[in-house]
Amino acid sequence: MYKIVKKEELTTNIYLMDVEAARVAKTCQPGQFVIVRTDAEGERIPLTICDYDREKGTVTIVFQCVGAATHMMAELKEGDAFQDFVGPLGCPSELVKETPEALRKKKILFVAGGVGAAPVYPQVKWLHEKGVNADVIVGSKTKDLLILEKEMEAVAGNLYITTDDGSYGRSGMVTQTIKDLVAEGKQYDVCIAIGPMIMMKFVCLLTKELGIPTVVSLNPIMVDGTGMCGACRVTVGGKVKFACVDGPEFDGHGVNFDEAMRRQTLYKTEEGRAMLKLQEGDTHHGGCGNC
Repeated sequence: MYKIVKKEELTTNIYLMDVEAARVAKTCQPGQFVIVRTDAEGERIPLTICDYDREKGTVTIVFQCVGAATHMMAELKEGDAFQDFVGPLGCPSELVKETPEALRKKKILFVAGGVGAAPVYPQVKWLHEKGVNADVIVGSKTKDLLILEKEMEAVAGNLYITTDDGSYGRSGMVTQTIKDLVAEGKQYDVCIAIGPMIMMKFVCLLTKELGIPTVVSLNPIMVDGTGMCGACRVTVGGKVKFACVDGPEFDGHGVNFDEAMRRQTLYKTEEGRAMLKLQEGDTHHGGCGNC
């Protein structure tokens, strides 16, 4: 069992938990995720690692209540425990493969949308610990839905907050802030965007136009998290990939976002899954052969 040592409601229906999981904390890297289950009969939920403390043996997760399983998670209290806490899974961020010296020569921009601030934070924190400053844009619909602002401010080189309704920070979408920064003379070697699929799509359309290589994390479309269910099947650069085993990070300019979003809509229904299985044949699943 994996004990919850801290629980905090960051904002309406968005929660943070620190969980005792020493083996995961010992080896995890920014960009990876875990799969949790509340009990033996519970649904498997993939969640990106928000933070970790190797000395304490804890891993931080952030989740939003969107279905029955996450609402059950929200009912758990400090002192309660998860039945399963499996990880680290997925490939670490490409940034961890580079030397601090190489990273310091790069101008890096992170763009986080909504709960996407949670998986962005560990990457920015990791860079900060290596002496690398990165610019960070955090976008939210309203001020009330903004999360991890203070934590992000402590590790970002420059933090830009934007709200769709103009209730806090800059007004408008994250793409407008990217345009503004570039117009002000900012130049970036790479952009890492994490958030809702529609947000990442439009960020990539803009950064492609601006000539900024862009990495996206497709964790929002994962379901099973092990490559067996086929839910996170996506086309990247004309090739079939699965977010959970091949990613979750990919070249954003190669992702077919329109196909992925249409597919996710179909995947939510039994009839839709049957149609996708018929259309996609042997590539429908991620490798289990039994889908």
